[in-house]
Amino acid sequence: MSEDDAEAIEFEDHPDAETDASTDADADDVDADEADATARETDDAGEPTLAGRVADLDDEDAATIAEAVADLEARVEELEAETDEQAAEIADLTDRLKRKQADFQNYKQRAKRKQESIKERAAEDLIERILPVRDNLQRALEQEEGADIRPGVESTLEEFDRVLADENVEPIEPAPGTDVDPTRHQVMLRVDSDQPAGTIAEVFQPGYELGESVIREAQVTVSEE
Repeated sequence: MSEDDAEAIEFEDHPDAETDASTDADADDVDADEADATARETDDAGEPTLAGRVADLDDEDAATIAEAVADLEARVEELEAETDEQAAEIADLTDRLKRKQADFQNYKQRAKRKQESIKERAAEDLIERILPVRDNLQRALEQEEGADIRPGVESTLEEFDRVLADENVEPIEPAPGTDVDPTRHQVMLRVDSDQPAGTIAEVFQPGYELGESVIREAQVTVSEE
């Protein structure tokens, strides 16, 4: 008897061998499926995954989740509507802001033009009042040689001072013995004087101020200390 015949006889003597092998294969497949299912239902930390938890839900739980999902979808739609409304409001506010900025720029330009116009008119008015002073000086120079022009010059100076007074321009002419004010007085020299040391001895050139603004400091000499 050959070896093949012997194996065939041995296999026939054990008819459950094929069944056992098939059963073992099926068991291996089941174990693999269960392993795959376990892998799908748990994460790396061994905790159930969302898919795993959903798979374990019964119909009542599924209905509850479906209701919750519907509520969330409704809330999302509500939030999207609010977002659209807010976006429209932002666009409206942005447009209004741009218009206000444009209006403000136009106002600044109008105010600047108005200020320049006021300055021009003020300058024109001042020039109109100064021109007669110049005319008087011109007439004084046209006097015959040797003529006494002093009265005319004095009259012209008085007229000029009236013009300055009308413009609220005041002279700065500190009296001798007055303390020096660095904001209004410019010390030119220190001289021997009968005045107290460190005080104004004499006004070399008067200054002028308009209101609280010093247009020109008075040039003075100061008594030696």
